[in-house]
Amino acid sequence: MFGFLIENNVVCHAVEAMVFASIACGILGVIISRMSLSSLGFTMSHAAFAGAAIGMFLGIGSQMAAIFFSAFVAALIGPVSDKAKMAADATLGVLFAMSMAVAIFLVSYMQYMGRGLTATNLLFGNVISLYREDIYALAAVSALTVIFVLAFFKEISALMFNMKIAEASGVRVKLVYYILLFIVAISVSLSLNIVGGLLIFVLLVTPASIASQFCFNVRSMFVAAPMIALSVSALGVWAGFKFTLPIAPLVALLLTFVFAISVILSFKRRINYKKY
Repeated sequence: MFGFLIENNVVCHAVEAMVFASIACGILGVIISRMSLSSLGFTMSHAAFAGAAIGMFLGIGSQMAAIFFSAFVAALIGPVSDKAKMAADATLGVLFAMSMAVAIFLVSYMQYMGRGLTATNLLFGNVISLYREDIYALAAVSALTVIFVLAFFKEISALMFNMKIAEASGVRVKLVYYILLFIVAISVSLSLNIVGGLLIFVLLVTPASIASQFCFNVRSMFVAAPMIALSVSALGVWAGFKFTLPIAPLVALLLTFVFAISVILSFKRRINYKKY
């Protein structure tokens, strides 16, 4: 897609992957952070990690296994919360622990069996090994994320304000919530090869946290968060290839650094509230 700008196919694929992953994760991160469900981000990221480990252990496609297992975990969140009479955060904590245990067990076992080198890619990603089909899939899920937000913007806004009030007002809470879960599951699974299971949470949450330091409404956050993720990720890809550095950890460190700077320079911190 960017071949007319970047001649090197490896670099081109890495940039394209980061662009589309940043759009999807940046937008979804805004919804997750505004709903105070950051735990959803790390639960789904580790569910994808566990699914990919299962796929690799069984000798099948790790990406498809990650998508199916993430979708399975997403489908469990609502019913388990309802049956067990638990808050969503508690359910997410249980599913996170289960996913992490499955992933660590299988990765450790594969290392014991001498298959640890390939399993390492699940932890830290390998952005230089992407295929054209991976890029198309990321582009599709990015478009799906944008369409989802545009189609259900009023419902999403109500959910981000208060889920119980939204449900009492007649908003299709469960429909929108489950669509959100499945899109997060697919986005995280497709992004697993880029930043790895241990760092994908950074791509989901940090850009939205940076945007929240400067934006005063949700609409502007939906624009700012993916732009921040895209800019920092592109810089990380360039610096990684330029100075032969590991790209995924570098992007995570750059996003964390930008967040620290944004907290210092935040317009919101300069607002003086009148005390009564």
